Order: sequence, then C-alpha cells, then structure tokens
Amino acid sequence: MKEILEIHDLTVAYDKKPVLWNVDFDIPGGKMVGIIGPNGAGKSTLIKTIMGLIEPDGGYVKIFGKEVDAVRERIAYVPQRESVDWDFPASVMDVALMGLYDKKRWFQRYSKADKQKAKECLDKVGMLAYAKRQISQLSGGQQQRVFLARALARDADFYLMDEPFAGVDASTETSILELLQNMRNAGKTLLIVHHDLQTANRYFDWFVLLNRHLVACGAKEDVFTEEKIQETYGSRISLIEEISEALSKKQLPTREN
Repeated sequence: MKEILEIHDLTVAYDKKPVLWNVDFDIPGGKMVGIIGPNGAGKSTLIKTIMGLIEPDGGYVKIFGKEVDAVRERIAYVPQRESVDWDFPASVMDVALMGLYDKKRWFQRYSKADKQKAKECLDKVGMLAYAKRQISQLSGGQQQRVFLARALARDADFYLMDEPFAGVDASTETSILELLQNMRNAGKTLLIVHHDLQTANRYFDWFVLLNRHLVACGAKEDVFTEEKIQETYGSRISLIEEISEALSKKQLPTREN
C-alpha cells in the first residue's frame, strides 16, 4: 500500500483562471484508479500535470517519491486521441515500438525480441493484423488501441491513461479493461480518466472524484457513493437522479455499444 503518487496542494490555472485548485491526495500502489467527474472538471489537466506536460501554479507532484523526470522510464502514458497528430507517417508496428524507444540507445536498432514484444502487445489489443497499416488509415477506436499497445510495450510500473476508451466499442473496452485488471493484479498501478459509471463500478477499486477541486479519493466502497457522486457532478440534476436510481438498484447506467 506504499504511495506511488503524491499530489500536494496542486493548483493549475489557464489565463489566470483556476482549472484545479488545492488538489491533495495520494495513490497507493497496485490499484486500478478511476478519475471521475463532469466535463470541464480538470481531469485531463490533472493527468497532464502529473506527466509534467503542464507546469502547476502551486503545489507539487511526486511519483515514487521523486520528480517525474527522474522516473519517466517507469511510467507509460496514453493521451487523449484528439491530442495526437494521426497524419504522422508511421505504421501500427512503428507506434507500438515507440513504447520501447527510450530503453534503446540512439544508435541501436530494434531487436527481434523488441519486435516480438510489440507484436504481443498489438495482439493483446486486437491490432496485430493491422501491424503494417499506416495509423492515418485506422478508425478512431483502432488508433486508440494502438496507443494502448504502445503503453503496454513499455512494461511500466505506473500507467496514466486519458480517456483511453474514447471511440472504442463496448466489447473491445471490456476485453481491455480485463487486461488492465490483470496488470493491476500483477502489481501495476493504473490511473485512468473514465466516464462510464457502470464499468467504473465493475472494474476499478479506487477513485479520484474531481470537479476542479478534489471531492474524494479512496477505495470504491468508501467514496463511490450516491452522496459523493452527487457532490462531484453538482447541479446536473437529471444525471444525479439517474445515478441515484441506478445506485439504489445496484445497476449503474451503461454506455451504448
């Protein structure tokens, strides 16, 4: 249960307008953690700040007790699909191999073992058959699966994923969530921005409830409650009523296929 991630008094602002303020929580190792909150809650900003892509206006982030630059080899990141230049001339195999890039020296070529590792990761997300295809020729869901394969290829200790299931069909999402659960069971720690409350309830065991400030962070049985979810989503009454009814029936709303 040693803390993998420590965030203390984190404040982030765009054009002097706070997006996150006074966010303070720890994440223990070996957990599958869902970041849950409404649109505009600062979920992506939180992930990017943890990765060092955004400089905070206050507070700090520590991973494995160190600054992120000191432990990048132990971290894998899946960005939002919209933030990637999908016209970049690379094949599916090229992208998967990028997960091994900083483990290679500049003058080294990828070995047969590296390529086999990349193939195995593509196979896990159902994209091995597309290995030679250009990423620009893929659908949105397929592109997202390729980036998941790239993250898997890193064989990291800590995975950060920003809406990794956007554009992915429900059956593929389920198979990948089960894969991520197996990674968690093997001691990996995963921090995932996620929107579907039913799959969150089924697969995640720890939650960060966020709406510009931290609403709650902790084990599912402690924080994934009607009261805390209502506090997280604020005045969105129709959504809250739907969630409340679903919680009372122990059946959360699911996304469409």
